[in-house]
Amino acid sequence: MSARILVVDDVPANVKLLEARLSAEYFDVMTASNGTEALAICRRAECDIILLDVMMPDIDGYEVCRRLKSDPATHHIPVVMVTALDSPADRNRGLEAGADDFLTKPVSDVVLIARVRSLTRLKMMTDELRMRAITSIEIGMQAPERSAVADTGKGGRILLVDDRESSYERLATLLAAEHTVDVEPNPTEALFHAAEGNYDLLIVSLDLNNFDGLRLCSQARSLERTRHVPILAIADPENSTRLLRGLEIGVNDYLLRPIDKNELLARARTQIRRRRYTDHLRDNVQNSIEMAITDALTGLHNRRYMESHLATLAEQASIRGKPLALMILDIDYFKSINDSYGHDAGDDVLREFAVRVRKSIRGIDLACRYGGEEFVIVMPETDLHVAGMVAERLRRSIAGEPFAIHKGTKRIEVTISIGLTTLEQKGEAVADVLKRADTALYRAKHDGRNRVVSQAA
Repeated sequence: MSARILVVDDVPANVKLLEARLSAEYFDVMTASNGTEALAICRRAECDIILLDVMMPDIDGYEVCRRLKSDPATHHIPVVMVTALDSPADRNRGLEAGADDFLTKPVSDVVLIARVRSLTRLKMMTDELRMRAITSIEIGMQAPERSAVADTGKGGRILLVDDRESSYERLATLLAAEHTVDVEPNPTEALFHAAEGNYDLLIVSLDLNNFDGLRLCSQARSLERTRHVPILAIADPENSTRLLRGLEIGVNDYLLRPIDKNELLARARTQIRRRRYTDHLRDNVQNSIEMAITDALTGLHNRRYMESHLATLAEQASIRGKPLALMILDIDYFKSINDSYGHDAGDDVLREFAVRVRKSIRGIDLACRYGGEEFVIVMPETDLHVAGMVAERLRRSIAGEPFAIHKGTKRIEVTISIGLTTLEQKGEAVADVLKRADTALYRAKHDGRNRVVSQAA
């Protein structure tokens, strides 16, 4: 797994040692001898992970980390502080500054590489989401970076899985100072609890009685509803080897007993902040996908989606030997509505029209705004006779009740014309079906509007 690692240390021997260790594992290594140089490299987006010394001459590591985590352009880069300082106060200070981990020198090669690989997987996943979210930002959605920087990481929902009463009571009390905590002492029920609870963080003891805590972590990673929930593992010092295995299977962070309150809260906040940030990115990506295929005014699918999906529906109909009905609908005299009452009234009509269309068709039917006041409805496994009845029902629904405009202060009569046809010839081009429906629509309008005209294949 290749990644660009930035090693920041003012002692050349330390830099050479880390560079040799990381290069042996096929990481690309960059180096900086001071905080100013490191910040410049990060702003140019030239690294994936930072291994940061604390004691440096110009800007110390704490301040470098604070600046990185407070900058929307760099806050997502994982930072691991690697230092000779080993007191709980030093570690907590680093975590409070935003560091993703705090390793004390001398660091074993196994621990270092396991942590770097774990953070590399996380960074690559986040980068993928950030790249996909660029489009959503370009079309007007709010970028999540600034809210992520401002997020305190507090107020999360945590599920604690621990079957030792003395342990989970203390941990739950400590965590309750900043979060809502649920305790699950039965590990066999924990996965179901986690899947149903919409949690921001899962804390798992690896010292469960008669149950493998790592298996629970692995199962949480494989289940769709818990796949993206961060996991913080807790273990006794003699189980440190199992923790490294946990990092390989998807555990995000870990703590060794005895648990320091401030370190527990700091690591929980870090994981919850990251969860909220990646969730926001995923939401942006999903929303951008929906916006790309949805008409913003009516909420129906747009023409782009219709043209691509119609080809699939037509192919399926041909393969299965089933009919496929298609109708084109046009709101009669729509231009006069805009001219007489204003474009806002026209928008009111289009929105209400879409609502009535949805009420008149089945869930498997495809309704799209084709352009302007024209709409297309595609009905799989529907012959011309049945489609004609649906079209007539929809025509009556539109004509039978006036449309409210101008926030309900006025009501106007609206009618539609519908051209209807079916795809019944195997392999017929979709364009030919659309043209035939359009021809039927032209006849409906020519014959006086407010009517359905069918044209067989």
